[in-house]
Amino acid sequence: MIDTDLLHYLEGFLTEERKARFQYVLSQRTKFLTVVMEDVFQLHNTSAVLRSCDAFGIQEAHVVEDRFGSRLDKNIAMGAEQWVDIHRFSKMEYCIDTLSEQGYKILATTPYGDCTLLGDYQICEKTALFFGTEREGLSDVVKSRADGFLKIPMVGFSESMNISVSAAIILETLSKRLRTSELPWPLSAKERLEKRLDWTKKSIKDVESIIQRYLSAR
Repeated sequence: MIDTDLLHYLEGFLTEERKARFQYVLSQRTKFLTVVMEDVFQLHNTSAVLRSCDAFGIQEAHVVEDRFGSRLDKNIAMGAEQWVDIHRFSKMEYCIDTLSEQGYKILATTPYGDCTLLGDYQICEKTALFFGTEREGLSDVVKSRADGFLKIPMVGFSESMNISVSAAIILETLSKRLRTSELPWPLSAKERLEKRLDWTKKSIKDVESIIQRYLSAR
């Protein structure tokens, strides 16, 4: 349960502009569409995809760290990524099982094969977009369990694009389409309160000491 009294107390340390910004951003956030990155080796690509999630209102991202191990913490921390919830998995099977149980459609992105073109894809259910490694693309595990395949139409000589570029194009297109639909894409009131408290804490220096003083005075 959210401690709304604590939230309002901590918001007293923020400017009115900051509070209004949080409210607006949260009104645009969604978990209806989410992202999964599989064994992305180049850290700048992971960071760029997370920035795109933030920019286009995607609240949750999932990172599968199977072959290259845990590489996220020390390299990606307090940039735009602090506004996106990152879920980490050691195996792709665990990630797919979790998302499937949550009701997500598993949508694999690939430039090859018989896929739905981005311009033709219509979101009608919760969707998890899977992006693969820079050189090899998605693993056979993802391809075998995918509910569908999506690709960006291209008319040049290049057969594929960098993962961060692909993610940005797809997220911009689908998030815009989602917000003009009648689907239940916004965060719930409870989720918005939780993120307001989380983001407020992240915006205040030495917040734990402030919270302890607040609790001691109650």
